[in-house]
Amino acid sequence: MIKLEIKLMKNILGANDEIAALNRKLFAERGVVVMNLMGSPGSGKTTLLEKTLVRLVDKIKIAVIEGDLFTAKDAERIERAGVEVIQINTAGGCHLDAAMIQKACTSLDLNAIDLLIVENVGNLVCPAEFDIGENFKAVVLSITEGDDKPLKYPLIFKESEVTLLNKIDLLPFTNFDLRSAREDLITLHPTIKIFETSCTGGTGLEDWCTWLLQKVAR
Repeated sequence: MIKLEIKLMKNILGANDEIAALNRKLFAERGVVVMNLMGSPGSGKTTLLEKTLVRLVDKIKIAVIEGDLFTAKDAERIERAGVEVIQINTAGGCHLDAAMIQKACTSLDLNAIDLLIVENVGNLVCPAEFDIGENFKAVVLSITEGDDKPLKYPLIFKESEVTLLNKIDLLPFTNFDLRSAREDLITLHPTIKIFETSCTGGTGLEDWCTWLLQKVAR
């Protein structure tokens, strides 16, 4: 039974990787930089995305793919920021996969996009396992989630080029050990970029957006 489950998972990931490679080739041909934005429910992904779009929408051409289990609430919020948004509902699935992204992109004019942001389903496990053809992954970790999360869910932090320690303004009201979290992140991924952000107070958002613009310009 265990061998069958392992084989099945390998087959699923193998098929996904083939489509992800096609996605990556298409994005490269169209000159689109793709970010896979991940994090737990409630980490502040969507609010961070809203604040990011406000700062970048007049500088580069952006589109968003929103992943959610059932509703379109997040997509409606993003649409108000003035960018094109495609909603993907997974009907209970815990992640987006390459085939979902491939299908969603048929509704986008990739030639008119500089940066495509994919907000994945809220989860610290499954989204890290599925390549969607992105250029890089980013993970949002809220201060309120606890400093133990990098070591408890190491894959998503190993796979991500950048971690945003969000809701940093709440640090004085929690027992979150910022130094320990940073050390754990660097141990897992020595070259990881870390931003401390607050969507309420604006801390770190300008640095984050500057870094994103540099990624698109390369």
